Amino acid sequence: MKKKLLDGVKLIVFLAIGIFFIWFFVKDLTEKEKEQIFESFSHAKYLWLFVGLIFALISHILRSLRWEMLLNTVGYKPKFKNTFLSLMIGYFANLALPRLGEITRCGILNKYEKIPFEKSFGTVVAERALDLLSFVVLFFLNLLIQYDAISGYVNEKIYQPLSQKFEFVGKGYFFYGSILLTIVFIVFLFVFHKKLLKYRIYQKIIKLFKGFWAGLISIGKVKRPALFVIYTISIWAMYFLMTYVCFFSLAETSETGAAAAFSVLIMGTIGIMLVQGGIGIYPVIVAETLSVPKYGVNNLTGFTLGWLIWIAQTAAIILSGIISLILLPVLNNKKSDTTGNHQK
Repeated sequence: MKKKLLDGVKLIVFLAIGIFFIWFFVKDLTEKEKEQIFESFSHAKYLWLFVGLIFALISHILRSLRWEMLLNTVGYKPKFKNTFLSLMIGYFANLALPRLGEITRCGILNKYEKIPFEKSFGTVVAERALDLLSFVVLFFLNLLIQYDAISGYVNEKIYQPLSQKFEFVGKGYFFYGSILLTIVFIVFLFVFHKKLLKYRIYQKIIKLFKGFWAGLISIGKVKRPALFVIYTISIWAMYFLMTYVCFFSLAETSETGAAAAFSVLIMGTIGIMLVQGGIGIYPVIVAETLSVPKYGVNNLTGFTLGWLIWIAQTAAIILSGIISLILLPVLNNKKSDTTGNHQK
């Protein structure tokens, strides 16, 4: 009951944050400006949004194939249908609570492919770490290529707030206390490891940690690293194309260019990281990114485009998630699909 209550509170908090960003943007809009936004929605070319969703689907397929490569390194060969459907259900679950999707898709593979949860979860963490590293590289690449265009925005909206935050943490007792407690904990485990092994709960923790670690280091064990890199690059390429083609849905942004779309991809990703699903904040970030002098898109148009992209992607995740929930048990109704662990 407490867990459900906590999950409910988290969901309400993230929804509240999203609603706040929506209110913050529209509170100063005049009636005429609101009418302009709705008019832009009515004249949008929704075919381009559909094309964008095709690129999104390709990225999900590539991500499933890449995940299978990581799972192979820990000794399992899951069926593609199960990795793909579990991934889509995971995206759907992530709309409700942060990181719930990662747990959900690992639970699904445990049920249908008999892959230990801790091992598959380790591969998911490795995958997310790689995504974060890729994002950081792309972020600085974008900043390097378009320094004149977005340096001011990055400095004001990202660098300064982060500097103030980490300066506060770094000077506080929390920072040094955490380091001290970590050292004490590690020394404690090292000294009393053998004595703790007689307790079943400690044995389970050790087993969980070993499985998690095996999945975490799976990146270094992939048999075809070149293909793994190609998958990773292709996933981000699909993300870019998914964003870029959506620019053609509005006449005002159809000639903005690929550079603007790349900036929107990078800055919009930050918004999705900050607020669950990017609700509320994603359209605001798109509007602010496109309003820099080099791109010259007014806030209303940028806000409209942001909402078009966000609504299309979110609706697709919800629809695909529901379809995957229906298909998963249907496609695994054979005895051969629910027995055996497909282990090498």
